[in-house]
Amino acid sequence: MAVTDQRALNLPIVRTVSLARVVLFGLGLHFKMLSRSPFDMFVVVASPLIFATLAYFLFQNGQGQSLLVAALASGVMGIWSTTTAQGAGALQTQRRLGILELLVASPTPFWAVVLPISVAISAIGVYSLAIGLVYVRVFYGVAITIHEWIAFAVSIPVAIGAIGCLGFLFASVLVRYRSAFMLGNVFEWPVWMISGLLIPVAVLPGWLQPVSWLFAPTWGMRALRHSTLGTGSAWTDVAVCIALSLAYLVAGTLALRFFLRSARARATLALT
Repeated sequence: MAVTDQRALNLPIVRTVSLARVVLFGLGLHFKMLSRSPFDMFVVVASPLIFATLAYFLFQNGQGQSLLVAALASGVMGIWSTTTAQGAGALQTQRRLGILELLVASPTPFWAVVLPISVAISAIGVYSLAIGLVYVRVFYGVAITIHEWIAFAVSIPVAIGAIGCLGFLFASVLVRYRSAFMLGNVFEWPVWMISGLLIPVAVLPGWLQPVSWLFAPTWGMRALRHSTLGTGSAWTDVAVCIALSLAYLVAGTLALRFFLRSARARATLALT
C-alpha cells in the first residue's frame, strides 16, 4: 500500500517533468528550424532595418538617448511582427501538411505543442533587437549607452518571453479558423499602437491608455526604456511583464481548449 501511494504521489511530478522536457525540446527544435529558414531570417533581418530607419528620421531632432530608445522600440516591433506573421503561418503550414489533426490527437497536451512554437518565433526576434542596435550605431552614429546593464539584460528575455506568451494566447484563436494566416496579420499593427512602441502611450486617447496596460509589450518596452535611460523602476516593469505572461499562459490554455472543441465540432482542423 505504501509503495502504491508513493507511486501515486510521484505521478504528478513525473508528468510535470515530462511536459517541461517536451516544451524545452520543442523550443530548441523550432528555434533551430527558424534560424535556418531563409524566409524567416529575411523577415527577422529586414524588419528592424525598416523600423529603425523610420524611427531615426522620426526622432533625429531628439537627443542621442531618444534615438537609442527608438532603436530598441524598432527591435521590439520586429519581434512582434515576426511572432504574429510566422506564428499564424506555422499553424497554417501544419494544416497544409495535414499534421495539425495528428498533433491535436496526440497524448501530449496541445498547449505544450503550440507554446514552444510561439516562444521560439519570438525568441529569434533577439536577432532583430541586435541588428537594429548595430544598424543605428554603424550607419547613424547613435551611441549605445545603457544605464543599468543588469536590468537591461534581464528585460530582454522577459520582454521576448512575454511577446511569445501573448502570441500563444492569439494562437489559441487561430486554431479555430482556416484563415489563420490572415487573422495573424490583423493583430500586428494594433499592438504596435496600443503598446506605445514608437508612439508614446500618453498621446493615445484617454480611454485607450488603460487598455495598453494589459499588453505585455508595453511593460517590456518600459523596462528596456527605464533600464537604458535610468529613469523609473525597470524591475517593477519586469515584474508586471512576468505576471502578464503567466496570465497569458493560463488564459491561452483555457481558450485553446474551448477553440479546439469548437474546431472539432465544425471539422475545421483540416485545411479542406
